Amino acid sequence: MTGFIRARSSAQKEQRMQEIKSAANDLFHERRYHEITLKAIAERLGWSHAALYKYVTTKEDIFLELCADARADYVASLLAAYPAGCSYSPDVLAEVWTEQLNSHRDYLAYSDLLFSIIETNVSPERLAGFKRAYFDDMDRLIARFAENGVVDADRADRLFNAVLFHAVSLNGWCSENELVAQAMEIAGLENRTPDFKDEMCDFISMCLQYYAAGKKAAAKRA
Repeated sequence: MTGFIRARSSAQKEQRMQEIKSAANDLFHERRYHEITLKAIAERLGWSHAALYKYVTTKEDIFLELCADARADYVASLLAAYPAGCSYSPDVLAEVWTEQLNSHRDYLAYSDLLFSIIETNVSPERLAGFKRAYFDDMDRLIARFAENGVVDADRADRLFNAVLFHAVSLNGWCSENELVAQAMEIAGLENRTPDFKDEMCDFISMCLQYYAAGKKAAAKRA
């Protein structure tokens, strides 16, 4: 545990923010979200509460940054796995896409909190930066999928939203939760948790078939 040293340069300030995000991320994997406080994050860093306030004013400020970082990693990985000119079949693309989602489960976990919690307690300026980066990333994915002939650009938003929202929900269902496990045992119910990868692969295949059919229908109408 290191004590707080005031940052002077932009690089030092960025380093402090990285330290804050790392501490918050560690706590996220140890505790429930509502149990994580700025005080707990400051203690993990070995800083005073006042020192932490020099960089953030709410814990949602931190988790918005964590969600942004996780999204950028996910998008970069998906673009790398599905390069321009790639001609994967829908079934193969579904498997590739599923692997990327499975490798970025933290992004799904952060996104589960995004609309109902994180976005309700950050500044408009921070949220504006997050939204700009989000739509920039989505535009990159839309362009790649359209370029590779998967779906028309005007329908790609719906494809990505359908996959993301289902993945977020499924990830929450598949995540270990001691309280839920205890409740299921008390209720005398068997565990019916699905396999994340199998379920997502089937769902993505279905979505790709649906939007590909929509593209063909639009072409016929034209």
